Amino acid sequence: MIHPISFSIPAEKIITTPVVKTKIMSDLIPGDRKTYVYNTETEYYDEYRRSYFAVTTKKAGWDCLRHYEILANGCIPYFVGIQHCPVFTMYLLPRDLFLRGGLLYDKFKNKTIDELTPELIAEYNQLQKELLEYTKAHLTTEKMATYILNKSNHQNASKILYLSGIIEPDYLRCVTLHGFKQLLGNSCHDFPKIPHIYKSDTIDYSKLYGKGMSYTNLLDQGMHDVTLNNELEAKIKSKFFDIIIYGSYHRGMPFYELACETYKPNEIILLCGDDIHRCTFSKFTDKGHHVFVREI
Repeated sequence: MIHPISFSIPAEKIITTPVVKTKIMSDLIPGDRKTYVYNTETEYYDEYRRSYFAVTTKKAGWDCLRHYEILANGCIPYFVGIQHCPVFTMYLLPRDLFLRGGLLYDKFKNKTIDELTPELIAEYNQLQKELLEYTKAHLTTEKMATYILNKSNHQNASKILYLSGIIEPDYLRCVTLHGFKQLLGNSCHDFPKIPHIYKSDTIDYSKLYGKGMSYTNLLDQGMHDVTLNNELEAKIKSKFFDIIIYGSYHRGMPFYELACETYKPNEIILLCGDDIHRCTFSKFTDKGHHVFVREI
């Protein structure tokens, strides 16, 4: 069966108390490299926190980590072209609230900060509150992991093997793995270990894709139990884990044939986080696997 899925944001990245706004629209414009001037996550987040609105739009794919970063920082997305987004892409995001945000920006765009009326600020604060509440309720990494378990009817899974073909950054694989780690701790075992989602003194996170913002340096090293690597093939054969998840089936599916010998098809879950969807997922859904696709 095929299911829609999207990126998500670690709950600890969501602002708890909105800060004073100092500009109507953020200076950061997607696609304009001259505006990519933020070298740290703190600087980057602060830009959104101090802006009433921020432009976001489709790039290679409709779903984008930027949407979640804007939301998490108490800023309202001004989503250019969202009305053209396919129905099952960004399926979990609050399109109706985004559309309201666009209409609200029309009331702000020709005003300075000093010209904003109490009524207009109150309208903004109400929508900002609704967006933050929605983000906390539906768009955190833990909520996305729970969504996967619910959709695949594995709500009671207590041990998960999370497999990857490569360890380089992959937003969907990384943020979703973080969500399962939040749910199950080291009872969700990533193999091979995805080093950049863990805290380390030896990794220069700024050298990673997107300068490592929002998806790296999140988990204590103790959240990975290296002993579970011992005799991993034997553990798969004995069905030590309740389910197996492939964090990006385009980038490799280690132990797949072995897993199919032991696990029922619906106990093997595949994720596709690619910007442009070119794969033929029917060969996996026809087998009975659950396939979660970001850009349908």
